[in-house]
Amino acid sequence: QVQLVESGGGLVQAGGSLRLSCAASGRTFSSYSMGWFRQAPGKERELVAAINWSGGRIYYADSVAGRFTISRVNAKNTVYLQMNNLKPEDTAKYYCAGGRSGVLIRTRFDADYWGQGTQVTVSS
Repeated sequence: QVQLVESGGGLVQAGGSLRLSCAASGRTFSSYSMGWFRQAPGKERELVAAINWSGGRIYYADSVAGRFTISRVNAKNTVYLQMNNLKPEDTAKYYCAGGRSGVLIRTRFDADYWGQGTQVTVSS
């Protein structure tokens, strides 16, 4: 069983930055694909960014491309989401997700493991 624990959320003004971290337990992290989803109140959970097992394939939603960067350090069992130039519409709870197959996560159905989430609030 893999456990994912997010950290780094908080309150920031528009234009500011935050870095989210997701620490994974288990010895097979390096073979998993990882992703960051977010869910705002009353909205569906959406994929923000994803990275395959090696880091060689990366996906960004159009709404965050050019502002967010996903990365991973397999030696630390950790995946990051650097968020720059944050906007009020980025306000949501952000979830880390892991996929056993190692293939790039594209939908929530590709994820086998989920963290509890961390809140990001961007004030205008």
